[in-house]
Amino acid sequence: MNKYIAELIGTLVLVLFGCGSAAIAGETLGTLGIAFAFGLSIVAMAFVIGNVSGCHVNPAVSLGMLIDGRMDIKDFVGYVISQCIGAIIGIAILAFIINSSATLGGVAATGLGANGFGSASSVGLNMIGALVVEIILTFVFVFTILGVTENVKTGPYAGLIIGLTLTFVHIMGIPLTGTSVNPARSLAPALLLGGTALNQVWVFIVAPLVGAAIAAFVYKFIAKEANTN
Repeated sequence: MNKYIAELIGTLVLVLFGCGSAAIAGETLGTLGIAFAFGLSIVAMAFVIGNVSGCHVNPAVSLGMLIDGRMDIKDFVGYVISQCIGAIIGIAILAFIINSSATLGGVAATGLGANGFGSASSVGLNMIGALVVEIILTFVFVFTILGVTENVKTGPYAGLIIGLTLTFVHIMGIPLTGTSVNPARSLAPALLLGGTALNQVWVFIVAPLVGAAIAAFVYKFIAKEANTN
């Protein structure tokens, strides 16, 4: 149970501070600032809950770990449920903060850091483009996690490396889709906003899971033996 609580808290923090930075101060922070908000959230949580749950805080990461044989199906289900609950609580807190402001204009005006394509993309990226982008970004993210957490030399620095990797995939992805690479992080704001965000959220659930699965299989058959030596 401690693992599940840790995942809930970690995902809550990621969503609250990552999506919160995009929703409340996105114009001020810009792409780089938002990217670092997500990345630093992972760094902070990794060094707090990493020894409890591994700090997945992302169903795609948990899927990668499941495929690589580092967790069983029971824990996978428990992790995903905890991550989704944590993300929803994080967005609920963010919505409360936004609605308590006299100048932010409410949750719809801020967008809650939701992901999107087409008219919801800063560059008008279409659906196929969004699928491809999210698969690639998640592949890079999960592939890095699998390698850095298994290598004994990089293990002590895993939290920092993973946080910086999340930052750099956000730098490319924010203008395109808002960067998901995390189904729980995408589902929570979509549920609250409804409309276009909810209609499009399937892309940001399916694509990260596909990217994670590809990363796990590639790592398992190509990189694992060399990385463990």
